[in-house]
Amino acid sequence: MVTNESQEMYLETILKIQKRKGSVRSIEIAEELGYSKPSVSRAVGIMKKDGFIVVKSDGIIELTETGREKAENILDRHKCLTNALVKMGLTPEAAEDNACRVEHVLTEEAFETIKKYFGE
Repeated sequence: MVTNESQEMYLETILKIQKRKGSVRSIEIAEELGYSKPSVSRAVGIMKKDGFIVVKSDGIIELTETGREKAENILDRHKCLTNALVKMGLTPEAAEDNACRVEHVLTEEAFETIKKYFGE
Protein backbone atom coordinates (compact mmCIF):
# COMPACT_ATOMS: atom_id res chain seq x y z
CA MET A 1 0.00 0.00 0.00
CA VAL A 2 1.49 3.27 -1.12
CA THR A 3 0.31 6.53 0.40
CA ASN A 4 0.70 10.03 -0.86
CA GLU A 5 0.31 13.47 0.63
CA SER A 6 -3.36 13.72 -0.28
CA GLN A 7 -4.20 10.34 1.20
CA GLU A 8 -2.26 11.20 4.36
CA MET A 9 -4.26 14.42 4.71
CA TYR A 10 -7.50 12.47 4.44
CA LEU A 11 -6.40 9.89 7.00
CA GLU A 12 -5.26 12.58 9.42
CA THR A 13 -8.54 14.45 8.96
CA ILE A 14 -10.60 11.31 9.56
CA LEU A 15 -8.69 10.69 12.79
CA LYS A 16 -9.13 14.30 13.96
CA ILE A 17 -12.87 14.24 13.29
CA GLN A 18 -13.21 10.85 14.94
CA LYS A 19 -11.44 12.08 18.08
CA ARG A 20 -13.59 15.21 18.15
CA LYS A 21 -17.00 13.75 17.25
CA GLY A 22 -16.76 9.99 17.66
CA SER A 23 -17.89 9.17 14.12
CA VAL A 24 -17.01 10.39 10.64
CA ARG A 25 -19.01 10.85 7.46
CA SER A 26 -17.83 11.97 4.03
CA ILE A 27 -19.62 15.32 4.33
CA GLU A 28 -17.64 16.15 7.47
CA ILE A 29 -14.38 15.41 5.69
CA ALA A 30 -15.44 17.66 2.80
CA GLU A 31 -16.34 20.47 5.20
CA GLU A 32 -13.14 20.12 7.21
CA LEU A 33 -10.85 20.14 4.18
CA GLY A 34 -12.91 22.48 2.01
CA TYR A 35 -13.14 19.87 -0.75
CA SER A 36 -16.10 18.98 -2.94
CA LYS A 37 -18.22 15.97 -2.04
CA PRO A 38 -17.31 14.18 -5.31
CA SER A 39 -13.58 14.63 -4.56
CA VAL A 40 -14.02 13.19 -1.08
CA SER A 41 -16.14 10.35 -2.43
CA ARG A 42 -13.40 9.42 -4.89
CA ALA A 43 -10.72 9.55 -2.18
CA VAL A 44 -12.86 7.46 0.17
CA GLY A 45 -13.16 4.81 -2.54
CA ILE A 46 -9.40 4.73 -3.04
CA MET A 47 -8.66 4.55 0.70
CA LYS A 48 -11.23 1.79 1.05
CA LYS A 49 -9.64 -0.16 -1.80
CA ASP A 50 -6.18 0.38 -0.27
CA GLY A 51 -7.35 -1.02 3.08
CA PHE A 52 -7.08 2.16 5.16
CA ILE A 53 -10.78 2.58 5.90
CA VAL A 54 -14.08 0.76 5.91
CA VAL A 55 -17.41 2.40 5.17
CA LYS A 56 -20.31 0.96 7.11
CA SER A 57 -23.79 0.60 5.64
CA ASP A 58 -24.91 3.75 7.47
CA GLY A 59 -22.13 5.81 5.85
CA ILE A 60 -19.88 5.94 8.91
CA ILE A 61 -16.19 5.82 7.98
CA GLU A 62 -13.85 3.89 10.25
CA LEU A 63 -10.09 3.56 10.07
CA THR A 64 -8.68 0.05 9.78
CA GLU A 65 -5.76 -0.87 12.01
CA THR A 66 -3.38 0.05 9.17
CA GLY A 67 -5.25 3.30 8.51
CA ARG A 68 -5.21 4.24 12.19
CA GLU A 69 -1.47 3.58 12.46
CA LYS A 70 -0.80 5.78 9.43
CA ALA A 71 -3.15 8.52 10.66
CA GLU A 72 -1.63 8.50 14.17
CA ASN A 73 1.85 8.75 12.65
CA ILE A 74 0.89 11.76 10.54
CA LEU A 75 -0.90 13.45 13.45
CA ASP A 76 2.15 12.86 15.68
CA ARG A 77 4.38 14.43 13.02
CA HIS A 78 2.00 17.37 12.71
CA LYS A 79 1.90 18.08 16.45
CA CYS A 80 5.65 17.62 16.92
CA LEU A 81 6.56 19.82 13.95
CA THR A 82 4.07 22.51 14.97
CA ASN A 83 5.55 22.61 18.49
CA ALA A 84 9.11 22.70 17.13
CA LEU A 85 8.31 25.58 14.77
CA VAL A 86 6.64 27.54 17.58
CA LYS A 87 9.73 27.00 19.76
CA MET A 88 11.82 28.34 16.87
CA GLY A 89 9.78 31.55 16.82
CA LEU A 90 6.90 31.12 14.39
CA THR A 91 3.41 32.13 15.40
CA PRO A 92 1.16 29.17 16.20
CA GLU A 93 -0.82 29.83 13.00
CA ALA A 94 2.30 29.93 10.80
CA ALA A 95 3.73 26.88 12.58
CA GLU A 96 0.49 24.95 11.99
CA ASP A 97 0.42 25.85 8.30
CA ASN A 98 4.07 24.97 7.71
CA ALA A 99 3.92 21.75 9.73
CA CYS A 100 0.99 20.65 7.58
CA ARG A 101 3.15 21.04 4.48
CA VAL A 102 6.36 19.54 5.86
CA GLU A 103 4.91 16.51 7.66
CA HIS A 104 4.32 14.63 4.41
CA VAL A 105 7.76 15.04 2.82
CA LEU A 106 10.11 14.75 5.78
CA THR A 107 12.04 11.49 5.99
CA GLU A 108 11.62 9.36 9.10
CA GLU A 109 15.28 10.01 9.98
CA ALA A 110 14.85 13.79 9.76
CA PHE A 111 11.61 13.67 11.75
CA GLU A 112 13.16 11.57 14.52
CA THR A 113 16.13 13.98 14.68
CA ILE A 114 13.80 16.98 15.07
CA LYS A 115 11.72 15.12 17.63
CA LYS A 116 14.81 14.25 19.66
CA TYR A 117 16.28 17.77 19.38
CA PHE A 118 13.12 19.42 20.67
CA GLY A 119 12.42 16.73 23.27
CA GLU A 120 9.06 15.83 21.78
